[in-house]
Amino acid sequence: MTGGWLRPAVFGAMDGLVSNFALISGIVGGGASGTVVVVTGLAGLAAGACSMAAGEYTSVASQTELMQAEIAVEKVELARNPEGERAELTALYRARGLDVETAEKVAAQISAQPELAWRVHVREELGVDPDDLPSPYVAALSSFTAFAVGAIIPVLPFVFGASGLLLAAIVSILGLLVAGGIVARLTARPWWAGALRQLILGSFAAAATFGIGSLVGAGLS
Repeated sequence: MTGGWLRPAVFGAMDGLVSNFALISGIVGGGASGTVVVVTGLAGLAAGACSMAAGEYTSVASQTELMQAEIAVEKVELARNPEGERAELTALYRARGLDVETAEKVAAQISAQPELAWRVHVREELGVDPDDLPSPYVAALSSFTAFAVGAIIPVLPFVFGASGLLLAAIVSILGLLVAGGIVARLTARPWWAGALRQLILGSFAAAATFGIGSLVGAGLS
């Protein structure tokens, strides 16, 4: 599970880049000044990072609490019905190809060690490693940090004096390609496919908000 940090970090960075690129595109389309763009972009960074961190914390904490409750149930079942739980292990190892005698011996040896027994039952029946449950604190921190890193990319050109969207678009497009490529590699897909997909999605979001900003800005001027 990589400590529960990898998924929120990768998707936090991508979400931060796409959402802030789109946000900045919208207000630039509406005719905002460079100062307004920076303030809005930093506000979007702070709000989005906090929201992502809170969401990840709640999600991972709920998942971990559910797993801990399931582990507690498994421990009770082992104490209440050790023979039935040993029979479950025997059947499981039989299904995996062991002969009856070997499966019974393995199940008996495991069942004779209570600390090992509940861990094996949890791994085999729930598909969870009880010694590697994700940390909600790690997930929240990695999500917050990654979102902030992604969100700052389209803001930086304006921090250093840019007045138009061109430079922000260039660095954001590069960021989208890199982020999409990383996600693709994590899922064993071709890097270029993930990079292209993320570029299309991010560019569509930015174009849509730029168009809306332009229409609203024209209507208010």
